[in-house]
Amino acid sequence: MTLSFIACGFAVGLLVGLTGVGGGSLMTPLLTLLFGVSPSTAVGTDLAFASITKVSGTFVHRFSGTVNWQIVRRLSYGALPAAVLAALALNHFGALTPEIGQVVRYSIAVSVSLTVVALLFRGRMLNWLNARPDRHLQGRPLAALTIFTGVLLGTLVTVSSIGAGAIGATLLVMLYPRLSAAEIVGTDIAYAVPLTAIAALGHWWLGSIDWQLLATLLLGSIPGITIGSLAAHAIPEKFLRGLLATMLTGVAIKLAY
Repeated sequence: MTLSFIACGFAVGLLVGLTGVGGGSLMTPLLTLLFGVSPSTAVGTDLAFASITKVSGTFVHRFSGTVNWQIVRRLSYGALPAAVLAALALNHFGALTPEIGQVVRYSIAVSVSLTVVALLFRGRMLNWLNARPDRHLQGRPLAALTIFTGVLLGTLVTVSSIGAGAIGATLLVMLYPRLSAAEIVGTDIAYAVPLTAIAALGHWWLGSIDWQLLATLLLGSIPGITIGSLAAHAIPEKFLRGLLATMLTGVAIKLAY
């Protein structure tokens, strides 16, 4: 089983390195469906996994100058308190009970479905927004909507561990269409670090992190992310995103039924 978890970490790391998305939306469903890990434990362990793996990405983007720290702060103003409140709510209602586990399972299915939509239609949404520059939000309305977006993502990530990747990046594209692709990725990774760390602390408090499982996943993911990042330019991104969207659609259907 340890080798299987290492292989799982490697496969997810490889896809994340190739596409930039798919960490939570693949890892949590795989742990739940393939290995029979309880939904709450899968979410908690994946959040700890994400908080560790995203730190290195943040350092890279910081030194490359591709992180918009003003947007990171705005997202954090909404996401971090939301993560704390969501963890408190899980504790109040019983995060480890079978009933809450089923709710978490369905929330994962919804989050995966949103990730599929984000993967498939992100380009079209960006083209639509660029064709209508007069409709871009600015000033206080943009700041307020960014904070509200952080609230939604903080809640979604804490409950399902999914949302900080493709969904978060797509919302950033819609709110800030003038950002470069590198800035979108860098900003999305940077705000996800404190969010997943706080959400992971909440799940540690709830007792829903399997530390041995986390260690084996990290053992496989580090070389996987490295190889995927090196090979990213050799494989068409459109093909990879289509493949990932197809896989996630199957996962969402399986989780829902």
